[in-house]
Amino acid sequence: MRTASGPTHYGRALYLAINVAILIFLLAPIAIVVVFALNPTPFIQFPPVGVSLRWFEKFFASRDFMHALGFSLQIALLTTVSATVLGASAALALARGNLPGTRLIVATMLSPLMLPAILTGLALFQTYVLLDVGRPTWGLVAGHTLVTLPYVVRTTLAVLHNFDLRLEEAARNLGASPLRTFFEVTLPLIKPGVLAGAIFAFIVSFDQFPVSLFLVSPGNETLPVTLFNYLKFDLDGTIGAASVVSIVLAFVVVVGLDRTVGLRSYVKL
Repeated sequence: MRTASGPTHYGRALYLAINVAILIFLLAPIAIVVVFALNPTPFIQFPPVGVSLRWFEKFFASRDFMHALGFSLQIALLTTVSATVLGASAALALARGNLPGTRLIVATMLSPLMLPAILTGLALFQTYVLLDVGRPTWGLVAGHTLVTLPYVVRTTLAVLHNFDLRLEEAARNLGASPLRTFFEVTLPLIKPGVLAGAIFAFIVSFDQFPVSLFLVSPGNETLPVTLFNYLKFDLDGTIGAASVVSIVLAFVVVVGLDRTVGLRSYVKL
């Protein structure tokens, strides 16, 4: 018994140590950003000499940063809506449509995940130039939708993979129309995948830099592009404050969805 419990005990300890190390590795950059944002000195210093909100005040007092923050939120919301509608519809068609070459279509739709985003942004920029449409807001939304669509497709397909078609058949046999069956049976059951994809779409769109760098127009720049331009001339805690705001915003989105639709009940998916 001692011989058997010894390796088990050490195995659990090793497993716990590895998970703690991974967690520290993932959270350490965030902790450094927070320290940088709260440090009163205009440069990175560790250990910090104090705590100050001066950089947050500078961030929220900046007209350029506030305009970029609002514009990023606008683009992220529009992208989330379009990517969710298109991605969920595409996933349903791929799972139910018996389309020829389904695997090839899925691979093509997921290809933006494998391609560098900067190449996607450059290709879209050249396309807009050839079409002579300039760099409109809808073009930026289309670019963000292109890189976020795979997340919605993948998460929705994962839910549809284990979907029980007999539930839809039962609803139809009880007299429900196809539309009512979709909204009262299908959509509630695939909601975990759709919501997970929507969360990914919002976060990826809000923090998207390579595509935005090519598609934004002067005066309508997203927050990542504004931060990039700011870094060309200055490096102070305002960058850290803006990063903390982005992190908190992503956290608020996830918590808000959890409070409204109950994401914890879908955690097993």
